[in-house]
Amino acid sequence: MSQQHTEQDLDFVDDATDAEARESAHRERGTARPITVVGNPVLHRECKDVTEFDDALIALVDDMFASQRAAEGVGLAANQIGVDLKVFVYDCGDDEDVRHVGAVCNPVLVELPADRRHLDDSNEGCLSVPGAYMELARPDYAIVRGQDLQGNPITVQGTGYFARCLQHETDHLYGRLYIDRLSKRERKDVMRQMAEATPKFETVPND
Repeated sequence: MSQQHTEQDLDFVDDATDAEARESAHRERGTARPITVVGNPVLHRECKDVTEFDDALIALVDDMFASQRAAEGVGLAANQIGVDLKVFVYDCGDDEDVRHVGAVCNPVLVELPADRRHLDDSNEGCLSVPGAYMELARPDYAIVRGQDLQGNPITVQGTGYFARCLQHETDHLYGRLYIDRLSKRERKDVMRQMAEATPKFETVPND
């Protein structure tokens, strides 16, 4: 008898065990870098695939965790610190208040069946659009396939806020910011909010 495969059959990575210790280890080795903001060309094009799973990649991820913490973020893509590579890190809670910490290289969002696409229209923000927020409907469950820092295949799943984070960060690596999913009126409002806000962290000025 054939078995229908569902997400329950997938081998999801355990990104909750020792989350605090793993985040601390990365962050303490890394150096915080300034955040690129909307308008910087590196944010508006697809990033290059990660092909070298080496010490330089680990050092980049260490810096990303340090930068994420310095900016008080829950997710950070490499191009948000000016690096043209498909990798993001996250330190984010889900609907059950479970803390998830990890890094994904070359992420691809898995297309969900219609019965799993329940939209959540919570507020969304972005370190690259500092001080601005806007409601944006996204599925409240997400699956991302990619590779870990050694190049091994991994699959990550998230609910609620963490699902939003996984989708948001994957978007970044394909040159799309959350404001690109908004109406023109909403985008104008977000840009006004950003112009009126003072970033709480160091940013890279757009020349």
